[in-house]
Amino acid sequence: MTSTARRKSYGVKGAPYGFLIPASILFVLFFALPIGYAIWLSFRKVQVSGLGLGAGARKEVWAGLENYTDAFTDSELLDGALRVLGYGCIVVPVMLGLALLFALMLDSEKVRLAPFSRLAIFLPYAIPGVVAALLWGFLYLPDVSPFYFVLDKLGLPQPDLLDGGPLFLALSNIAVWGGTGFNMIVIYTSLQSIPGEVYEAAKLDGATPLQIALKIKIPMVAPSLVLTFFFSIIATLQVFSEPTTLKPLTNSVSTTWSPLMKVYQDAFGKGDIHAAAAQATIIALATLLLSFGFLRAANRRNKRDVSQGVAR
Repeated sequence: MTSTARRKSYGVKGAPYGFLIPASILFVLFFALPIGYAIWLSFRKVQVSGLGLGAGARKEVWAGLENYTDAFTDSELLDGALRVLGYGCIVVPVMLGLALLFALMLDSEKVRLAPFSRLAIFLPYAIPGVVAALLWGFLYLPDVSPFYFVLDKLGLPQPDLLDGGPLFLALSNIAVWGGTGFNMIVIYTSLQSIPGEVYEAAKLDGATPLQIALKIKIPMVAPSLVLTFFFSIIATLQVFSEPTTLKPLTNSVSTTWSPLMKVYQDAFGKGDIHAAAAQATIIALATLLLSFGFLRAANRRNKRDVSQGVAR
C-alpha cells in the first residue's frame, strides 16, 4: 500500500472521531467539568477565624465527608425527600396510566379526529413548566379562579388546593397535565410499529379489541413503558419549578419543599455552596442508583420472559 493510499485509509477511519470532537468538547465543558467542580466543592468548606472580618479571616479548607454527614442528618433535606416520594407515588402511576390509555385509544380503528386529538394531548407538554405552574396557580387561587366562582354560585364546598394535603394533588395535577402528552407520543409511536398482521391474526382467532389491547398491544410496548417510567422517575426526583412557582401564592410551600429547592436555598439563600454541592451530589447519586436499579430489574424480567418463551 502506497503512502497516499495509507493516508486515505487513516483519514476514512478517523472521520467518525472528527465528527465526535465538537460534541465531546461541549460535553466536557458544560457537563463533565461542572459535575467535577461540584464534587470538588462538596469536600471543602469555608473556615472563619475571629469575627470573620479582614483579609484571611475566611478561607476555604478541606472538609472531607463533613458536608455529606451534615446532609444525611439534615431534617429539611430528609423531609423534602419524603414529600417528593409522596408526590412521585401520585404523579408517575397516574401520568403513565393516562398516557397508555390515550395511546391505546388513538391506536384504535374507530377513533375519529386522531391528528387533532394527538395534538391536543401533546400540546400541554410544549408549554414551559413555569408558565404552566403559573396558569394552574391562578386557577387554584380562590379570589381569581373561575372554578371557585362557579362552585360559590352553585353553593358547593370550595376546597383550598394550595393548603395541606390537597397541595400534593395540586402539584401532581400540573405534572400530569404537562407530562402525559410526551409519554403518550412515545407509547403511541411504539404501537404504530406493531405489524398489522399481528392484529389480523388475533381477529381471526376471535379476539375482541379489549383482548387485543391487553394481550398484544400492552406486552409489545413494554419497552416503551419502561422508558417512560425511567424518564418519569428522573423528572420526579428533580421537581423544582412547580413548587417554586407556586411558593409566592401560598404559605404551605416552604423554601425547602423539595430536595432541589433545599439545594437552591443553601447555595443562593444562605451562600453555603459547599453544603449545596454535597446535597446535589447525593441527589444525583440517588437518581443514578434508582434508575440503574430499575433498568436492571426490567432487563432481568425481559430476559426471563424471553427464556420462558423459548422453553415453551
